Amino acid sequence: QVQLVESGGGLVQAGGSLRLSCAASGRTFSTYVMGWFRQAPGKEREFVGSISWTTSIIYYADSVKGRFTISRDNAKNTVYLQMNSLKPEDTAVYYCAARRSSSYDYAYWGQGTQVTVSS
Repeated sequence: QVQLVESGGGLVQAGGSLRLSCAASGRTFSTYVMGWFRQAPGKEREFVGSISWTTSIIYYADSVKGRFTISRDNAKNTVYLQMNSLKPEDTAVYYCAARRSSSYDYAYWGQGTQVTVSS
């Protein structure tokens, strides 16, 4: 049973920082891509960024490029999303997800963690 558990969300003022964690368990993720997504109230879920366990190739959405950083800790099977210079428009539920590197479909999702940025 694959399990992804996010943590680290909370309330922060604009300009502040938060670090989200995604602990993965249940299988070997060496051939997987881990993604971060977010969904704000009344909006569709959007891609934030991703990292490959195998190649460490990282992608970011333009909206977060230069402010957010994705990293991983192989020993802990954990992926991180460091969010700096937060803006009110970053307010959303943030989700961690996993897909096989050979697929475009994120098959596994965490429960989400709320990030609220006050102005």
